[in-house]
Amino acid sequence: MRLLRSTDLALRVLMRLAVADGTTPTTREVAAGMEVPYTHAAKVVAELQHLGLLDARRGRGGGLTLTEKGRTASVGAIVRTFEGDGDVVDCEGTTPCPLNSGCRLRGALRRAQEAFYASLDPLTVTDVVAAPTGPLLLGISKAP
Repeated sequence: MRLLRSTDLALRVLMRLAVADGTTPTTREVAAGMEVPYTHAAKVVAELQHLGLLDARRGRGGGLTLTEKGRTASVGAIVRTFEGDGDVVDCEGTTPCPLNSGCRLRGALRRAQEAFYASLDPLTVTDVVAAPTGPLLLGISKAP
């Protein structure tokens, strides 16, 4: 299973903010540090703010901060939110699969997808930035 770019970026933004160490980086700074387009980062930040996982303040003294809800959020729940609840394969697409009425693969793929999410459910954002990841993130984010 491959995550959408927005899901990957959402997780990385939350991880970066989890190790912010009292600083409040801007969306532009986070985007530059992750080498992603600002517009893409801004959309993800807006969704994370809407979900209550981070606070974004504009202007002087503004920036991004992780909320307590963001620190304790389940990685599985975040991934589900960004990925949506669609199937791994599109059996109903513009050309529906001729096996659709009696296919056992679709159910197996759905169970595999749910097992993937379930394996991420117990992990929180705080968990995934524990050493050695957190110190590594700090080193990357402070690079010139």
